[in-house]
Amino acid sequence: MKRLMCMIAAGLMATAGIAQAQPIGNVEAGREKSQACIACHGETGASDNTAFPMLAGQHADYILYALQAYKSGDRQNAIMNGQAAGLSEKDMRDLAAFYAAQDPALQTLERRAANSER
Repeated sequence: MKRLMCMIAAGLMATAGIAQAQPIGNVEAGREKSQACIACHGETGASDNTAFPMLAGQHADYILYALQAYKSGDRQNAIMNGQAAGLSEKDMRDLAAFYAAQDPALQTLERRAANSER
């Protein structure tokens, strides 16, 4: 019985690991779908304009959550509510994958120090 329980537990853990390893969307499809985003967020999600959030290197699940909230109206922004309204779940997942795959644009003290050592 103990051996059976161990096997079941190992199987569940292996399955959980596989589920977490699945990509959130398609990076290349996200690149193609990002054309409408470039005007505000820049080509890779690293806008020079501080009025727009940096998307480059952001966690994919956060970007997906934000887009879903804009689409549903749970998160309010006049521009983003309109932009997200026409996105499908697949579109949002692909955009999230694309921006998450970009080099992070935000500067932290650690990143700034690492870049200055190069």
